[in-house]
Amino acid sequence: MINYREAQQIIRGRARSFGRERLDLSQADGRVLAETIRADRDYPPFHRATMDGYAVRQKDLDGGLRHFVIVETIYAGAAATKPLPAGGCYKIMTGAPVPEGVDMVIRREDTVEGKETMDVRMDARSLPAEASPGAWPAFLNIARRGEDLRSGDTVIEHACRCEPAILGLLATLGKKEVTVERLPRIALLTTGNEVVPVEATVGPAKIRNSNRWLLESSLKKWGIVPAYYTHCPDDAAILKSRLEPVLSHDILLLCGGVSAGDADHVPEVLEQLGVQKLFHKIAIKPGKPTWCGVTPGGGLVFALPGNPFSCLVNFALLIGPYLHACFGLYPPEPIGLPLGTSRKKKTPLDEFFPVRLQGTPGRLIPIGLNGSGDIRMGLGASGLALHPSDAGDLAEDAGVLYYTFG
Repeated sequence: MINYREAQQIIRGRARSFGRERLDLSQADGRVLAETIRADRDYPPFHRATMDGYAVRQKDLDGGLRHFVIVETIYAGAAATKPLPAGGCYKIMTGAPVPEGVDMVIRREDTVEGKETMDVRMDARSLPAEASPGAWPAFLNIARRGEDLRSGDTVIEHACRCEPAILGLLATLGKKEVTVERLPRIALLTTGNEVVPVEATVGPAKIRNSNRWLLESSLKKWGIVPAYYTHCPDDAAILKSRLEPVLSHDILLLCGGVSAGDADHVPEVLEQLGVQKLFHKIAIKPGKPTWCGVTPGGGLVFALPGNPFSCLVNFALLIGPYLHACFGLYPPEPIGLPLGTSRKKKTPLDEFFPVRLQGTPGRLIPIGLNGSGDIRMGLGASGLALHPSDAGDLAEDAGVLYYTFG
């Protein structure tokens, strides 16, 4: 039996890209970017006003000039059309291009504008203290062309998920189409004679199928919809007949039938089909009976225990990290945070329990759970905390590792 860190290392070593494809930016939300992105021009592409105010020449202020005639008003998206004469200034709005030869923008609140005349007076009492003649900050209230990026600069060079800030950046850079990692083809199989569809009438010995929906929801966070789904009874021949046609899929997810009971046929059937076992059983609670292997075509098989909370734990610890590695993303790392209450050690295994992150500074509050079969599955939890195998009881404020459900 291996520990969960060893299991993570094994599956990351089997990570592989599922290919790449070009998508319109409108379809890229949540997908993993798979190309180097460079600036298509300087950013800002022009000297840009960072304040509403008045654009003037520094030499005029250095010469003692404080009254200026407003030559033109420049709005964002427009350029000046009139030259600047001696003693003149532009009234300018935030984001507007600053004309050549103008090297200062005086904030509107540092001026007094004529109510009936097109002139403005700089108010020396409210000008910045450092803005004394001969000591003006360079390009006061102006973002200079190219100070963020130069044309051709690398903007993104590592794989990343196309989330709001990334999509906004790609649009700014004119990337109407992008190359992304292709999503895997996933086959999902749930098992068990006791398991019935959610809409079925349930007898006293039956339970509704929650794991299908739990795992499909977890996959949808990656934009993945299983290409195949079926439910199998605890029958080795039927299981084999359902698995054989989907061995070519990139990932196979199975729930139930992986422990040591008479009806637990999954490990035996997988090996009969030529799936190479990587490991069976991890020293964790819940999720200990987990089985993992590689299909003849190189696809990865995750055979999970049937208890719903075990599925959540395994997705957070194994399947999520495997997808990160396949897509070339940085591996998710746990965060060390204090525990909000004390906790008793229950087993000699690494124990994962549901917690809610709350407060300032942040603390982890355990969520009550009546074993891994509890249908509430840590309702309200934001992630998992680890009670290490080599630790005794945890005191309040003890530091623990926190894993999100992402």
